[in-house]
Amino acid sequence: MAKIIVGISEMAISESADDVLVTHSLGSCLGVAFYDTALKIGGLVHSMLPLSSTDSQRAKKNPAMFVDTGVTTLLEQMFQRGCTRKNIVVKVAGGARVLDRQDLFRIGERNYTVFRKVLWKNSLLIASEDVGGGISRTVRLELSSGRFYVRTGSEEKEL
Repeated sequence: MAKIIVGISEMAISESADDVLVTHSLGSCLGVAFYDTALKIGGLVHSMLPLSSTDSQRAKKNPAMFVDTGVTTLLEQMFQRGCTRKNIVVKVAGGARVLDRQDLFRIGERNYTVFRKVLWKNSLLIASEDVGGGISRTVRLELSSGRFYVRTGSEEKEL
């Protein structure tokens, strides 16, 4: 089993059943997983900020940094591999208030709101989620089964 680490502001897609996509340190960031149940292709993006319009030059260089461009780019790349909307399962984790305890910037909440808008524009629904709160998360997507796990501290659960 090959573990593919998706860093902050990165994305990855795999077509190999042996692969597991993993991302760590999801505080206010969002970890979004797409899995095509028919083709068994999975993708994972770790986005930090909600809107690419805050830094369009940076978004051009690294679309995964922003939820609006990262999620859209991941979807486009999956569609290019033959994935279809009817077979894609969507799972998401993160969007917490880890460093913003006083809730001044609401980055996590804004990330999640932008994510939902992107899904709505693409006629996709969320199958399961673990968002908000004040804890950091690690997620992994197993390509052999499409199972999506969220770890918080020493506790892990399947979504």
